[in-house]
Amino acid sequence: MTGDVITREQAFTNARAVLDRARLRIARDRAAGRLSPEDELVLRRLERQQRAEQPPAIEHRAAA
Repeated sequence: MTGDVITREQAFTNARAVLDRARLRIARDRAAGRLSPEDELVLRRLERQQRAEQPPAIEHRAAA
């Protein structure tokens, strides 16, 4: 039962590519208005949660 083995890095790369394609498809459907209102609400909730989990941005000011 020994088959081809992929590295951990390759597995993450593959998973990231699948996720990126899914996000692109969702963005296209959303822009075209093809998402149901329920799906749109789910996406908005997820986006709000992601923004809340991000650390606050640090503002860099130029020296006077």
